[in-house]
Amino acid sequence: MTDEQILAICESNWAYRGVDDTSLREMREELRAHLEEAAAAGRSGTDVVGEDVAAFAAAWARERRPLRQRVGYLAGVASFLLGAFLLVAHLLHRTTSLAVSPERIAYSALFAGLVVAWELRRGEAGYLRTMGLGVVALAAAVALTHWLGGDDTLFHLPLWASAALLLPGAVPAVTDLRRRKESAGAGDRSAG
Repeated sequence: MTDEQILAICESNWAYRGVDDTSLREMREELRAHLEEAAAAGRSGTDVVGEDVAAFAAAWARERRPLRQRVGYLAGVASFLLGAFLLVAHLLHRTTSLAVSPERIAYSALFAGLVVAWELRRGEAGYLRTMGLGVVALAAAVALTHWLGGDDTLFHLPLWASAALLLPGAVPAVTDLRRRKESAGAGDRSAG
């Protein structure tokens, strides 16, 4: 793999992860300097970044965007997905008032937790293991909640409340969409 390919993979990964433009340029120049030093010493680019370039880029992006910054973003994403999930449930049941049971709460909370765990681990190894454990935990939690709480309705969730859950996640969703388009546009410009 050439140094330019390594730089391109890292840049697209950083852009996707929301690293700001100034930090992205600094990181690119720092990585370029390390790659040039390695080449001058007779080493390859993979000696600098390792065999898994995407994992290297992900780890570096996490350092530039600490957990406390990512938590707000991930909470917005989880809220957005939960709102979308509930709106689909409203549509499937053809109702403006969704009955909420302990089982549905457990399922929704674990679904949101899996999304957050997936996002935190993006770029690292272990996707299948994480998702497999998540599915097992989800099934166990839903079964346990059903056994303990039964399927009595706790309250009814109106359609407007489900739609309101989309709002906290609108900013991260729009930002992700914009970054993906910019990243794809930058890739097209560099290829052309």
